[in-house]
Amino acid sequence: MIEINHVTKQFGTQKILKDVSLHIKKGTIFGLLGPNAAGKTTLIRMLCGLISIDEGNISINKKPIKESKRDFGYVAQYFGQYEELSVWENILFYAEMYGIYNSDRLHMLLSRYDLKRYKDVKASSLSGGYKRRLALVCALAHNPKILFLDEPTAGIDPVTRKLLWDDFYELSQEGKTLFITTHYMEEAERCEELAFLAKGEIVAQGSPSTIKNTLGKVKLYTINLPYSPLITKALSGIEDIILLNQFGNELRILVAEHFNINTIKELLQQSFKITIPLEESIPNLEDVFIALTQDKAL
Repeated sequence: MIEINHVTKQFGTQKILKDVSLHIKKGTIFGLLGPNAAGKTTLIRMLCGLISIDEGNISINKKPIKESKRDFGYVAQYFGQYEELSVWENILFYAEMYGIYNSDRLHMLLSRYDLKRYKDVKASSLSGGYKRRLALVCALAHNPKILFLDEPTAGIDPVTRKLLWDDFYELSQEGKTLFITTHYMEEAERCEELAFLAKGEIVAQGSPSTIKNTLGKVKLYTINLPYSPLITKALSGIEDIILLNQFGNELRILVAEHFNINTIKELLQQSFKITIPLEESIPNLEDVFIALTQDKAL
């Protein structure tokens, strides 16, 4: 459905995307994750034909981008609808751009996304969550096969986020392919396929379970320990500690397989008089993401 082959993009002297290749099947919910300035928005805008490709090629539904624009809808990272127009006027405008005048379908979308009561309200008066719903309706007005969603749930409340994800699953079941960028690890877990992008390069791809094994033979230990800059600094100096990740009062320590855990126990006991036991656990998606991208984050 979406084929990205050896794509490179450069602005001035800076390469934003470097030999990126992805293959996404029909009906898949695909997630693209990366630190700020990793190239996520550049890639999604390139897929929508908003910016040109320097090297490589992209096909959507087995067609070049210019010939496939009716096949996809795009929800931008920031609200891109016309705030001075009403909800209904926005929907009509986007539908008519594609020659769609089927008011039954448009009214169905109004009801599906709970916008019927706001039909005549100016878009500027909507809450963040309802603005996102309106953007989604505008993208779906011409019934596209593919949806490009650039951080579609950023800045909205957890209840609305959950409702939107329930709808994403329904859209996938209807045969639509969803290409989603996100910063939320719990959303990444909801995707069927993922790719991690860092400094313009794909550093991991596959299902969430596959990506969790990307680091190879490593071990993860957790300790119930509030954050301490002194302890973090001391542990950071130990060879073969790959990652220190603090979650509230839990410190997660990712180490190489051959690492001797007694090294940490002795340091904590001798230098900080701490004898709290360390428990072996399993790396989660965030542990893997940070370990793979921390040296490439800005």
